[in-house]
Amino acid sequence: MSEGGFHVHGPHDHAVEHGAHAGDSLASRVAVTTAILSTLGAVLGYEGGATQNEAMLYKNEAVLKKAQASDQWAYYQAKGNKQNLAELAAAISPPAKQEFYRHEADRYKQEKSEIKKVADKLEEESKEANDLSDAAMHPHHRLAQALTLIQVAISLASITVLTRRTWLFWGALGAAAGGGALWLSTFFIH
Repeated sequence: MSEGGFHVHGPHDHAVEHGAHAGDSLASRVAVTTAILSTLGAVLGYEGGATQNEAMLYKNEAVLKKAQASDQWAYYQAKGNKQNLAELAAAISPPAKQEFYRHEADRYKQEKSEIKKVADKLEEESKEANDLSDAAMHPHHRLAQALTLIQVAISLASITVLTRRTWLFWGALGAAAGGGALWLSTFFIH
């Protein structure tokens, strides 16, 4: 009320003015915490997706190498069949042709040896790529768990503002700490 240049505040006006200047400290803390947790959640989501993509690339490489090795083993078997036929031909052909078939059998045997080396190398490359895929996927599980805890923390923080129960905020901070610990643990596992 203002009369003659003199202004008197009522109790309600004082409370509103004080609240506007002081702000709601719980809501402010929760808002800042939620913003930080959302940012951390975005980082975890990105890292989780990146590790999953890396694992899939390695797994695709493993499958490709395994298919190439399988092709080589089929080729090896075909040469083995030809070797067997040449050995049979050498055994049943006239003496004049036997040397030719023995030479063919030896040639197939030599070719099989080279094909086997290629197939073994491809098998090893497939195993290495598969191992790399498994190693890349291992942190993904922890990142997914960390992201889940961060999402739980955001939910608890939101409920804190609605219910004005500060113990929920401490629960949110605990869930966030667990998520952060899981995220940090991914830097130490390989």
